[in-house]
Amino acid sequence: MGKPTGFIEYLREAPSEVSPLDRIRNWDEFHLPMPEERLRNQGARCMDCGTPFCHTGEVISGMASGCPINNLIPEWNDLIYRGLWRDALDRLHKTNNFPEFTGRVCPAPCEGSCVLGITSPPVTIKNIEYSIAEKGWEEGWITPNPPTQRTGKQVAIVGSGPAGLAAAAQLNTAGHWVTVYERADRPGGLLMYGIPNMKLDKEAVVMRRLNVLEAEGVTFVCNTEIGKDLPSETLLKDFDAVVLCTGATRPRDLSIAGRDLKGIHFAMEFLTENTKTILDHNRNGHYISAAGKDVVIIGGGDTGTDCVGTSLRHGCNSMTQLEIMPKPPDIRAANNPWPEWPKIYRLDYGQEEAAAKFGEDPRVYINTATKFEGDETGHVKAVHTVQVQWERNDQGKFIPQHVPGTEKVVPAQLVLLAMGFLGPEQPLLDTLGLERDARSNVKADYGKYTTSIPGVFAAGDCRRGQSLVVWAFNEGRGAARECDRYLMGVTNLP
Repeated sequence: MGKPTGFIEYLREAPSEVSPLDRIRNWDEFHLPMPEERLRNQGARCMDCGTPFCHTGEVISGMASGCPINNLIPEWNDLIYRGLWRDALDRLHKTNNFPEFTGRVCPAPCEGSCVLGITSPPVTIKNIEYSIAEKGWEEGWITPNPPTQRTGKQVAIVGSGPAGLAAAAQLNTAGHWVTVYERADRPGGLLMYGIPNMKLDKEAVVMRRLNVLEAEGVTFVCNTEIGKDLPSETLLKDFDAVVLCTGATRPRDLSIAGRDLKGIHFAMEFLTENTKTILDHNRNGHYISAAGKDVVIIGGGDTGTDCVGTSLRHGCNSMTQLEIMPKPPDIRAANNPWPEWPKIYRLDYGQEEAAAKFGEDPRVYINTATKFEGDETGHVKAVHTVQVQWERNDQGKFIPQHVPGTEKVVPAQLVLLAMGFLGPEQPLLDTLGLERDARSNVKADYGKYTTSIPGVFAAGDCRRGQSLVVWAFNEGRGAARECDRYLMGVTNLP
């Protein structure tokens, strides 16, 4: 512990950002770098706790508490305080293949369980992680490091999202020949097309890591959907093992009157087409535009926030975001104690931008849509909403009940459904004949990742359901370890 009194001497200091009204003019990342001296002061705030909950990775009350990939956070905080950046990067890479991704898009459950956070603002763990990774790229410390020996074993990975990339990196390190199949035109999955460019730059950040993986020997095959462009039987015949990392891409729909009207889209359709248009440098291409429209987003999670930020950059006319849950409190409630993830009110980047442009947070809490209203051309023109209250039903479950007299009509020429995902798409799983669990996910025990077919493993959202990028890294690494054990009888992978 380099600075025993650091948490007393220094206040929490977050990185500066481009102002909301300026950053919505482009698709660039908007976090500004922090000077090294200030970063070292932030590292000094880490107390090197006897029990550092920040890296425990436990699930408490259904949510992550601490880092799911068990990052050695106190160690690299101390190394940053002492100016040992290269050593800090080495520590970070021991548990995290892609810290430049988590340093940008992870919600930082580590900070929610920081011991300092019991009485004071927690350590800025996420920004320190981001800064270590970026320092590694700037200094040229992150370079291709292919294995010195090959096992001759061939492994196919289906899906190039976070879980697939983590599995590929680890299995390649073990010396296996890894081929990653991706149905989109570019690898990266969620990292490429599910997260907007202003949160995670594709060409400057995602592609540089993909290029390193390719230089290390990982093969990416795009525009190839297993079961459609390539028979699933081919994988079982041509490869020694298969790891399924297809994600949970089946969106939750809203079956109310008017759902078939034009102008109502799933959030990922909206986000994917927008990012592809940016990457293709073709703003005249086909994409769903919010320009000049009244936009209603149904769903209050990260995907909904990304729809807010994207719509603002298009130049929408107005913004309303419906959230069926109550507004969280400003501080932890009594039934949400540390080290649980703090369920408190936050103004994320999209809502901050909307508030700057339109004067208020666009979220309308404890509200839901009851009907979509169309115009004479069959295009949506309004969303009918109502306030709800949560009550227990006969089975004791809380369900939303409409509150009479709270009905409203909200203008909308574009509606985006961002209500989460129901699990993996089923055709490939049907073709393989894989056993599923009660939620339609691939059935495979956590920690083992083995499916009902020998030699076929499953990891990430297709196994656990919709979750965080950092959980996908956890599972991709774990599935790689068990796949290596299956292929070689033993494994040295963590």
